[in-house]
Amino acid sequence: MELSGKIVVVTGASMGIGEAIAKVFAEHGASVVMLSRDAGRVEAARGRVGYGERTLAMACDVRHREDVDRAIGLTLHHFQRIDVWVNNAGHGLLDSVAQVDMAACREMFDTNVFGALGAMQAVIPVMRQQGGGTIVNISSVAGHIPVPFHAAYSATKFALNAIGKAAGVELKKDRIHVLTVCPGYVRTAFSENAVRGNDLKQVRPGSVRGISAQRVAAATLRGYLKRKREVIVPWSMYVPQKIYQLFPWVVEFAMGRMAG
Repeated sequence: MELSGKIVVVTGASMGIGEAIAKVFAEHGASVVMLSRDAGRVEAARGRVGYGERTLAMACDVRHREDVDRAIGLTLHHFQRIDVWVNNAGHGLLDSVAQVDMAACREMFDTNVFGALGAMQAVIPVMRQQGGGTIVNISSVAGHIPVPFHAAYSATKFALNAIGKAAGVELKKDRIHVLTVCPGYVRTAFSENAVRGNDLKQVRPGSVRGISAQRVAAATLRGYLKRKREVIVPWSMYVPQKIYQLFPWVVEFAMGRMAG
């Protein structure tokens, strides 16, 4: 799995899944540009990733198109091309539909949806000019199964799934591939970093520990190399997804019991 010479840009790369993706691509020979709102934290993550001669860390808030354009410009200055763009920046919002704060909801959509869409619009012309590339959107199983008390977050992931899959059809003629990665429960600081509302309930079996960010990163790399349309990780999450498609009431009943 040699990726020598490939240039990979990862948003939200200061921790968790983003940092793990940066590391696994760097380990396989790619040069990696790590982006995050917090310049200090992403530089620290770059130190943990290693491969200092093939990595860069930059401050970039994907909510602001000028930040994205600047990151793309600096990447092209250093490496002349962008082979893979990974939209990973995002955060959660934990609250009920009845009480969710609308300002917090809009802010989350700005990052999770419009930030990713804006980055795609910024990098697509670059990939078209160079003759191809890959866009990876890190979504969630919550983009297939609406999760109670995470409804607004689920909505951002449903939107990201739709954007990525439609874009994959639109961009095929330009040799631009789009991969959507949908992890299940992941052991990261997601919950700690999520905006927390007033109406919080756990909708997750207590026995589920979640998978590591490294496992998500490895699945992302495999999906990229195999030019997959979508990757769901772990594979066991295909089961509830298919059950929800066929018998949604079964999954909703189980979630209702857990939230009750």
